[in-house]
Amino acid sequence: MSAGTAKPLTGRIHSWDLSTGVDGPGTRFVLFVSGCPLRCLYCANPDTWHMRDGRRTTVDDTMTEIDRYRSFITTAGGGVTLTGGEPLLQPAFTGAVLRRCKEAGLHTALDTSGFLGARATDELLADTDLVLLDIKSFDVPTYRKLTGGELAPTLNFATRLDRMDKRMWIRYVLVPGWTDDPEAVDGLAGFVAGLGSVDRVDVLPLHKLGAAKYDTLGLPFPLRDTPVPDPATVERVRGQFREHGLAAH
Repeated sequence: MSAGTAKPLTGRIHSWDLSTGVDGPGTRFVLFVSGCPLRCLYCANPDTWHMRDGRRTTVDDTMTEIDRYRSFITTAGGGVTLTGGEPLLQPAFTGAVLRRCKEAGLHTALDTSGFLGARATDELLADTDLVLLDIKSFDVPTYRKLTGGELAPTLNFATRLDRMDKRMWIRYVLVPGWTDDPEAVDGLAGFVAGLGSVDRVDVLPLHKLGAAKYDTLGLPFPLRDTPVPDPATVERVRGQFREHGLAAH
């Protein structure tokens, strides 16, 4: 490499996929970035926890892969979503991919817990059309037990995004005995209702589709014996968000 030539920017990714309707509007190219600072008890992707387990790739190679599907995803009213793991654990790589996608005219979405929201520069967020913000619980002790992290950074990030008028979809995983407490749900609904840039709330019932990954990795799945929520509870929680004027799904 000649003097003055910049090294290609690289990051570690787990995989990519195509999805419709769940990772942002339309059909999306979904890039799973490796590494996550949280250990959510219901995590469906324990194979994305460690950056060392990801595949190193360059921004250019990532964009080459995305470009193969560009006409398909744009025709389907979609775009590109960066998820993980936690994309903000690799902010330089994530920001560069978002910037290149915007330059290519693609709609961009960032799926994040917000725990590392302080690492998201204004420039990175300027290249993000939509933030899928996962708020795991509105009760501080529950949040800590459920994720191993703290709630305050996520709420601070949500407030910052609202000040920027950055469009948000809030994601809330409904876990019986953990995140179904009516008072905590109502508190979260009130907080979210105060954010003018939230377009919708997705209440996501607990599933155990990732249990086999824990077995493969030789890890215990903490919520193996936790039941999935019944339809009445799911509808009750969605109804609590709707009572605050929010579009809940």
